[in-house]
Parts: sequence; structure tokens; C-alpha cells
Amino acid sequence: METAKDKAQKTMQFIASLPFSKALQMQPEEIGDGVAVISMPYAAELVGDPASGVIHGGAVSALMDTCGGAAVMSHPNAGAGTATIDLRIDYMRGATPGQRITARAECYHVTRSVAFVRAQAWDEDATRPVAAATGAFTFEQLPQDAS
Repeated sequence: METAKDKAQKTMQFIASLPFSKALQMQPEEIGDGVAVISMPYAAELVGDPASGVIHGGAVSALMDTCGGAAVMSHPNAGAGTATIDLRIDYMRGATPGQRITARAECYHVTRSVAFVRAQAWDEDATRPVAAATGAFTFEQLPQDAS
């Protein structure tokens, strides 16, 4: 049986192996028991509006999607691999230019083949979210215990 620590380690290795995660310099902050916290630094090449310096919504979306998948992968009742079925993101405000963006996702319900996730992203002002998301992810089935 895979332990929570094993699942967290595999999830972190998976995130580190994704070229897009590397390009966005995503950094896992916390992974375990269906919860993931991942951050990424401000980067000028990710700016979507040169006049304001605000990070492009696509980069925030990628962060939240990766964070949601990591929450699923670390859930005790989900398998290791995952894919996004649906992800709805509500953008509440532009992230403050120059500030790190952090996302936290929680896998709150798992069926036989679908996991459901809620997430938020914020900059240095955690009281004012940049975006909120809900998503559904498919995952690999866990092997049945032979005993």
C-alpha cells in the first residue's frame, strides 16, 4: 500500500518533470492528503498586459490546473495519474505586478473515476484572491487489495 508520503513524493516528482511547470518555475509548497499548494514567481515574460504588468491569465490558469491535478494525485483514494476533464476559473482581479502567485487546491470528493477540486490563487495579499476555480479530473484506478 502506498503511503501518503510516497504519494506526495511522486506528485512532486511529476510536477518537476512537466516542461510547462518548469517554464513557469512552479514550486510545490505543500502536497498531501488531497491538498496541494504550488507557487510561481512573477516573470516579465508571462505578462499579458504590458501597460499594467499583470501576469497573463493563462499562466494563472496553468498554475491552478497543475495544483488541482496535484491535489488529486495526493488524495488517499485516487491513483497516481490524472487528467483534467473540466476546469472553470473565475478571475477576480489582476495579480499585483512583481509578486509571487500561490495556488491552493483541495480534492474534496472522489468517485470511482472522477475527482472534484476547489482552488484559489492569490498574490502577497492572501485576503484578496486573484482567481477561484472548480474542476473535475479523471485519475488512474488504484489496484484492488488482493487480501
